[in-house]
Amino acid sequence: MTLASPQIERVALDDAAGRVLAAAIDADDDYPSTARSAMDGYAIRAADAPGAFAIVHDVAMGAAWEGALQPGEAAAIPTGGVLPGGADAVVPVEDVRVDAGRVEIGAPVVTGENVSPQGGDMRRGERILAPGQRLAGPQIGVLATVGVVEVPVYRRPVVAMISSGDELVPPSVAPRPGEIRDSNRYAVAASLRMMGAQVRHHPTVSDEAGALEAALSAALRDCDAVVLTGGSSVGERDRTPAAVAALGSPGIVVHGLKVRPGKPTLLAAVGGKPIVGLPGNPTSALMILEAVVAPVFAALAGGGIARAAFGARLGSVASGREGWTWYVPCAIEDDGSGPVAHPLPLRSSSVSLPARAGGYIVLEGRGDGVPAGTPVTVYRFLGR
Repeated sequence: MTLASPQIERVALDDAAGRVLAAAIDADDDYPSTARSAMDGYAIRAADAPGAFAIVHDVAMGAAWEGALQPGEAAAIPTGGVLPGGADAVVPVEDVRVDAGRVEIGAPVVTGENVSPQGGDMRRGERILAPGQRLAGPQIGVLATVGVVEVPVYRRPVVAMISSGDELVPPSVAPRPGEIRDSNRYAVAASLRMMGAQVRHHPTVSDEAGALEAALSAALRDCDAVVLTGGSSVGERDRTPAAVAALGSPGIVVHGLKVRPGKPTLLAAVGGKPIVGLPGNPTSALMILEAVVAPVFAALAGGGIARAAFGARLGSVASGREGWTWYVPCAIEDDGSGPVAHPLPLRSSSVSLPARAGGYIVLEGRGDGVPAGTPVTVYRFLGR
């Protein structure tokens, strides 16, 4: 399905952390703009060493000396000080002897030694940051250095969060027999925020005819995408597919995945706005959102999702199903020789299973059991 292009906005430098850069950033000058000392010491002409040098100047931070060193002269210089004219090396203060206004250097010195050259960090016009990067401390430091105070970033997509089902009650309400607290709404919303989205909670939709169609239409008017939990299986009362199909083109793209957990997942779009129908079971909803649907929201937010992954070995047999993809939550321990992934019993209806897991592994089409000791890749849940 073709998604609408992410929109661009400008934010203050101090508000740009965690946002996705929307335009390339080039260096506006050489950095450093002139050669600087990399050590506290004495600036000299390297060709004059070893020998004794007259100390003719003391370089101050934040100022450049208008004079220049002559043969046999030195200038005291702090780390970061501008290298005087005529100098091409700095000798650390601990490697010299100072006496009566003269500095004695007992060993040869190489040109450029302990000097940060002009443009050694960044050159004028050099591409420093590319669009699509998620901004953190290192990138913010670069932006500040090159004078970017209004940062072009992709606007966070606004995602409507809708729960469906007469059995759902808010977390603040004690459920009666047959009712459950709506944990999916908040778990999915939290994961969406980790993907860079703004979440707008819409009212829970009842099982009455027409309620879902009205809720989806309202959400599409106000938001860039819709995520719905519950109501996507093939049960008689599950009206999501018909409701989505009636909204517009291209409509339903996928209904049902050959995966576990999360088989009844629905993926659709209306006018470039994605609609994601997640299973009602908590583990299924979170697993599909993180393992399958995350790239959709990454595209809406203009950048990739940094998902931590690491190598481990299985602590016990992991079972899958021939021709299916299984996402298997695992508890992680380190037995002293590296990470060990212990597959947890896969119960789609469990609320606590993703919280108990340190991550998950992916079994692709494996009907046979994957034996203990097999190397695997463990994927962390976002934010873990």
